[in-house]
Amino acid sequence: MRKVVKFGGSSLASAEQFKKVGNIIHADAERKFVVPSAPGKRDADDTKVTDMLYECYDLAESGKNFKEQLQAIKTRYQEIIDGLALKLSLDEEFKTIEKNLKEKAGRDYAASRGEYLNGIIMAAYLGFEFVDAAEVIRFDEHGEFDSETTNKLMRERLSHLKAAVIPGFYGAKEDGTVKTFSRGGSDITGSIVARAVKADVYENWTDVSGFLVADPRIIYKPEPISTITYKELRELAYMGASVLHEDAIFPVRREGIPINIRNTNAPEDEGTWIVESTCQKPKYVITGIAGKKGFCAVNIEKDSMNSEVGFGRKVLQVFEDSGISFEHVPSGIDTMTVFVHQDEFMHKEQKVVSGIHRLADPDTIEIEADLALIAVVGRGMKSTRGTAGRIFSALAHSNVNVKMIDQGSSELNIIIGVANADFETAIKAIYDIFVLCQL
Repeated sequence: MRKVVKFGGSSLASAEQFKKVGNIIHADAERKFVVPSAPGKRDADDTKVTDMLYECYDLAESGKNFKEQLQAIKTRYQEIIDGLALKLSLDEEFKTIEKNLKEKAGRDYAASRGEYLNGIIMAAYLGFEFVDAAEVIRFDEHGEFDSETTNKLMRERLSHLKAAVIPGFYGAKEDGTVKTFSRGGSDITGSIVARAVKADVYENWTDVSGFLVADPRIIYKPEPISTITYKELRELAYMGASVLHEDAIFPVRREGIPINIRNTNAPEDEGTWIVESTCQKPKYVITGIAGKKGFCAVNIEKDSMNSEVGFGRKVLQVFEDSGISFEHVPSGIDTMTVFVHQDEFMHKEQKVVSGIHRLADPDTIEIEADLALIAVVGRGMKSTRGTAGRIFSALAHSNVNVKMIDQGSSELNIIIGVANADFETAIKAIYDIFVLCQL
């Protein structure tokens, strides 16, 4: 069996955390390929190394002196090296970084050095081969990730290595220009490596023991999720659940590789398994609840709208022309509602209203602001009757007014629209009816 293991910033924030990671890796000889993030926060008042590097580059770009800030980063890494009792010097690496920052090599280059340096330390600590991600992760000339070229390069480079450390978060274009993924992109690197080496498991180690049914900031000690499918994860991640970068599932999904979310600080916990499909019945009807605030609804009415060919296209064309993406579009015989992000829409609202009048000639348009969307997700809902009814009942008992409800044809999720002010109350009510009542 072959495992790829990725460790997040909190797992590598200090020498003590490094030692925990080393113990985890050495405890299982199948953990052969390691993807580290840059050092994260050591405590609540600390600063992530990636943010420190961004600060350095901003100073360099404006022609200001950044030596003090760069020295602080160097000190941070030296503390880790000393704490691990390694005979390793990063002096030459920091000379190169300082030179490249002065030459304004780019924010992506600056940010990537956090993972790059941590990868060097990790390889030295474990006795593994170091593989620079810039050599094996390729972006095209437009800065778009090139998955097939990357897979070929990665597979060829790692095929002859028994064990290796590949830094997360970044790669490079053909000309060597460093390019990063979005924040949290080390998750994606781990998935890319898992695909390339045809891993049996991709373990993603972080500071929580997997996914929870609901946000612990809203629900006190919510139940953990033992197994979740890729599709369920996509739905929850899109609505705000953020243990794993949502793009990390694509490389492993095409190879059928399961992801195991684990806790570096509690390695005995089984964590959450993310799989393509499973015959295991979920513990509850729902798998998870997630949501976001800050939406508004554009309600459009027109008599006999349903019989007018192209009405929906005309309305959505106005949003597209205004550069506004929509979230949901529930409709009736004479009504159509478009849910959009309020902060994206509010400065263009009158342009959109006039555009809809011009193209679609509706009877009326009304805008309702300060709304939240909640996703109730679960593969168990498909085989369970009355799920929507139970949601409505729970919300009614909690005096929450439902603004919208939308269920996809897959019967995997139900989206509920409520007022921002009712967001937390609604999530508690749904959690109580589906989880607490089953305990």
